[in-house]
Amino acid sequence: MRGLLMIGAAALLAGCVSSPSLEGTRGAPSFEALQQMCSPQTVDYGNDAQNVYTTFFDAYVANRRGRLSKEDFCAFQASIAQRHASEGTSSDPKVRNQWVQFFADQRAQAISWRSAVDPTLRAG
Repeated sequence: MRGLLMIGAAALLAGCVSSPSLEGTRGAPSFEALQQMCSPQTVDYGNDAQNVYTTFFDAYVANRRGRLSKEDFCAFQASIAQRHASEGTSSDPKVRNQWVQFFADQRAQAISWRSAVDPTLRAG
Protein backbone atom coordinates (compact mmCIF):
# COMPACT_ATOMS: atom_id res chain seq x y z
CA MET A 1 0.00 0.00 0.00
CA ARG A 2 2.80 2.40 0.88
CA GLY A 3 4.33 1.72 -2.52
CA LEU A 4 1.17 2.78 -4.29
CA LEU A 5 1.06 5.96 -2.24
CA MET A 6 4.67 6.73 -3.16
CA ILE A 7 3.95 6.17 -6.84
CA GLY A 8 0.91 8.39 -6.54
CA ALA A 9 2.95 11.09 -4.83
CA ALA A 10 5.63 10.85 -7.51
CA ALA A 11 2.98 11.05 -10.22
CA LEU A 12 1.39 14.07 -8.57
CA LEU A 13 4.76 15.75 -8.23
CA ALA A 14 5.57 14.91 -11.82
CA GLY A 15 2.32 16.51 -12.89
CA CYS A 16 3.35 19.76 -11.25
CA VAL A 17 6.40 19.94 -13.45
CA SER A 18 6.16 20.24 -17.19
CA SER A 19 5.93 16.65 -18.41
CA PRO A 20 5.91 15.99 -22.13
CA SER A 21 4.43 12.85 -23.62
CA LEU A 22 6.52 9.73 -24.12
CA GLU A 23 6.68 10.39 -27.85
CA GLY A 24 8.12 13.82 -27.22
CA THR A 25 6.57 17.19 -27.83
CA ARG A 26 7.77 20.41 -29.33
CA GLY A 27 11.15 21.09 -27.80
CA ALA A 28 11.27 17.81 -25.89
CA PRO A 29 12.89 14.60 -27.09
CA SER A 30 10.98 11.34 -26.90
CA PHE A 31 11.55 8.88 -24.09
CA GLU A 32 13.37 6.62 -26.53
CA ALA A 33 15.63 9.47 -27.69
CA LEU A 34 16.51 10.38 -24.10
CA GLN A 35 17.48 6.79 -23.36
CA GLN A 36 19.49 6.52 -26.58
CA MET A 37 21.59 9.52 -25.56
CA CYS A 38 23.36 7.11 -23.22
CA SER A 39 22.87 3.68 -24.75
CA PRO A 40 21.59 2.30 -28.03
CA GLN A 41 19.44 -0.10 -26.01
CA THR A 42 16.24 1.18 -24.42
CA VAL A 43 14.52 -0.11 -21.29
CA ASP A 44 10.83 -0.98 -21.06
CA TYR A 45 9.63 0.58 -17.82
CA GLY A 46 6.06 -0.67 -18.25
CA ASN A 47 3.60 1.21 -16.06
CA ASP A 48 6.42 3.34 -14.66
CA ALA A 49 7.39 4.71 -18.08
CA GLN A 50 5.72 8.13 -17.84
CA ASN A 51 7.16 8.84 -14.39
CA VAL A 52 10.61 7.66 -15.43
CA TYR A 53 10.42 9.75 -18.59
CA THR A 54 9.50 12.85 -16.61
CA THR A 55 12.44 12.21 -14.30
CA PHE A 56 14.83 11.69 -17.22
CA PHE A 57 13.46 14.83 -18.87
CA ASP A 58 14.14 16.95 -15.79
CA ALA A 59 17.69 15.60 -15.64
CA TYR A 60 18.01 16.25 -19.40
CA VAL A 61 17.04 19.91 -18.91
CA ALA A 62 19.72 20.20 -16.22
CA ASN A 63 22.20 18.53 -18.59
CA ARG A 64 21.33 20.84 -21.49
CA ARG A 65 21.76 23.89 -19.29
CA GLY A 66 25.15 22.85 -17.91
CA ARG A 67 24.12 21.74 -14.43
CA LEU A 68 24.66 18.02 -15.04
CA SER A 69 27.42 16.47 -17.13
CA LYS A 70 26.58 13.90 -19.77
CA GLU A 71 28.48 11.30 -17.75
CA ASP A 72 26.39 12.06 -14.66
CA PHE A 73 23.19 12.12 -16.73
CA CYS A 74 24.00 8.69 -18.16
CA ALA A 75 24.99 7.31 -14.75
CA PHE A 76 21.68 8.58 -13.40
CA GLN A 77 19.80 6.78 -16.17
CA ALA A 78 21.82 3.60 -15.67
CA SER A 79 21.19 3.50 -11.92
CA ILE A 80 17.45 3.84 -12.47
CA ALA A 81 17.48 1.13 -15.16
CA GLN A 82 19.41 -1.25 -12.91
CA ARG A 83 17.15 -0.74 -9.91
CA HIS A 84 14.04 -1.03 -12.04
CA ALA A 85 15.27 -4.35 -13.43
CA SER A 86 16.04 -5.74 -9.97
CA GLU A 87 13.19 -4.21 -7.95
CA GLY A 88 10.69 -2.40 -10.14
CA THR A 89 9.40 -5.49 -11.87
CA SER A 90 9.15 -7.60 -8.73
CA SER A 91 5.83 -9.03 -7.62
CA ASP A 92 7.05 -8.99 -4.00
CA PRO A 93 5.51 -5.90 -2.36
CA LYS A 94 8.55 -5.33 -0.12
CA VAL A 95 10.93 -5.36 -3.07
CA ARG A 96 8.60 -3.19 -5.14
CA ASN A 97 8.45 -0.69 -2.26
CA GLN A 98 12.26 -0.51 -2.31
CA TRP A 99 12.02 0.52 -5.98
CA VAL A 100 9.34 3.10 -5.20
CA GLN A 101 11.41 4.67 -2.43
CA PHE A 102 14.54 4.68 -4.57
CA PHE A 103 12.66 6.18 -7.51
CA ALA A 104 11.04 8.88 -5.36
CA ASP A 105 14.52 9.91 -4.22
CA GLN A 106 15.76 9.98 -7.82
CA ARG A 107 12.73 12.01 -8.87
CA ALA A 108 13.46 14.56 -6.15
CA GLN A 109 17.10 14.72 -7.27
CA ALA A 110 16.12 15.37 -10.89
CA ILE A 111 13.71 18.12 -9.86
CA SER A 112 16.44 19.67 -7.73
CA TRP A 113 18.88 19.67 -10.66
CA ARG A 114 16.30 21.15 -12.99
CA SER A 115 15.15 23.81 -10.53
CA ALA A 116 18.73 25.03 -10.24
CA VAL A 117 18.70 25.97 -13.93
CA ASP A 118 15.02 26.51 -14.74
CA PRO A 119 13.56 29.67 -13.16
CA THR A 120 10.00 28.56 -13.93
CA LEU A 121 10.37 25.90 -11.22
CA ARG A 122 11.43 28.46 -8.64
CA ALA A 123 8.50 30.83 -9.14
CA GLY A 124 6.35 31.20 -6.05
